[in-house]
Amino acid sequence: MSPDSKSRGFASPALTAAALVAMMAAAPAVSAADYVQAPGSTLVFASKYDGEVFTGRFAGFTTTLSFDPAQLANAKLDVVIPLTGAKTGNDDRDSTLASSDFFNVAKFAQARYTASKFRALGGNQYAADGTLSLRGVSKPVTLTFTWAPGAQPVLSGKATVKRLEFGVGGGDWADTGTIPDEVAISTKVVLKPAG
Repeated sequence: MSPDSKSRGFASPALTAAALVAMMAAAPAVSAADYVQAPGSTLVFASKYDGEVFTGRFAGFTTTLSFDPAQLANAKLDVVIPLTGAKTGNDDRDSTLASSDFFNVAKFAQARYTASKFRALGGNQYAADGTLSLRGVSKPVTLTFTWAPGAQPVLSGKATVKRLEFGVGGGDWADTGTIPDEVAISTKVVLKPAG
């Protein structure tokens, strides 16, 4: 560095670092606790039909999450679930699920789960007390989950949904001896920083 480099606007490395830190602190940068869904995520449901267990998947769901275990009061979760993407591996069952008796995808193309109240359950276990909106009905649903932090954090969660509260499987399908009222939901959401 030449003796007159300071007069040309060059600063010492320490001053440059301090200026960068100050600029980063002042910039409205995306918080490290804001995440979007990454590839490898799954959303699965399980139920029974005449005593036989079947599972299905919701393809194409999207998740956004603000989560910091040290600041649960600021946590928010939003999951959009396209109902047309529900697949169980059985074409007849899939077309029945899409029908007006079940998801009624012609009228209600998607479901949505949102939560802004989170509780610590100990260790890396948490609960999100949220609302599921499905078929024009909104009801409280609690998602319990484990949180695995890292460069790509993973939220692994479970919930139970009472299908009849949402009008899913009404009419002839309302018999809980044929299809139980409670449907088990499980998800593994791989996340990456938003922005």
